[in-house]
Amino acid sequence: MKKLTHYTLLSVMGLLALSCNDDDNNTPETVTYDIEVKETTLGDVLTDDQGMTLYFFTKDVDGNSTCTGNCLTNWPLFTKTTPTLDPSLDASAFGTITHPSGSTQVTYRGWPLYYYAGDAAAGDVKGENVGKVWFVAKTDYSIMLADKQLVGNDGKNYLSDYTEGDGSTQFLVDGQGRTLYGFVNDTKDKNNYTKEDFSNDGNWPIFSADLESLPSTVDKTLFGEIDVFGKKQLTFKGWPLYYFGADSTTRGATKGVSVPRPGVWPILNLDTPEASE
Repeated sequence: MKKLTHYTLLSVMGLLALSCNDDDNNTPETVTYDIEVKETTLGDVLTDDQGMTLYFFTKDVDGNSTCTGNCLTNWPLFTKTTPTLDPSLDASAFGTITHPSGSTQVTYRGWPLYYYAGDAAAGDVKGENVGKVWFVAKTDYSIMLADKQLVGNDGKNYLSDYTEGDGSTQFLVDGQGRTLYGFVNDTKDKNNYTKEDFSNDGNWPIFSADLESLPSTVDKTLFGEIDVFGKKQLTFKGWPLYYFGADSTTRGATKGVSVPRPGVWPILNLDTPEASE
């Protein structure tokens, strides 16, 4: 009886040992994806499979990659033909374009994606605000910045003071690169354009969004929210924000700056004065 008990105990121990070995061998491996979301000092950002931060370039607002030549030394392209995605990401927000170099560059919500050569380790965000035109790639920007030539509905080029001329201007866009405008006849936190029945909203649709992420240079306290006949409209420095209908949701289009004449519907940026009472 003692011998049987002894052998039985040995058998049980052997089975336990095999079970432990099986468990060790079946430990699930960490799954990585070509594009992931990782937490950094600037919040959650898009990264590659090694945790290296990805970036947007404000001059790419049209959806075309404008970083070429020597620019690529500091800002290498994020290139994948068919990237695998973290399951939390919306696959429909990603795409690819052909960079002028011929490489396939990944885009998110129309913004081409880059690395920053100055980032040495996973989680680094040293490229944020470099040259005031590079910002970490986030999935939830309510507002982004764009830098480009202003071109009015009249086909003419304008400078930031709405005189004719060639030169880049920085301005606010939504997270998908669509230009936002103010109206000179509005007053602080008061929409003086939209009719109660919204019959003219198609010309200058009000901008309504939940305020989430912003570029680090844009102060969240500069934004507010007003009620316009039961609809929410965001404001910036007291100016109610609008789209221009004729921009047709085209990324980076600025046709509104010349309608009905230059300066009546200005773009908005960090230099915009506070709206008056």
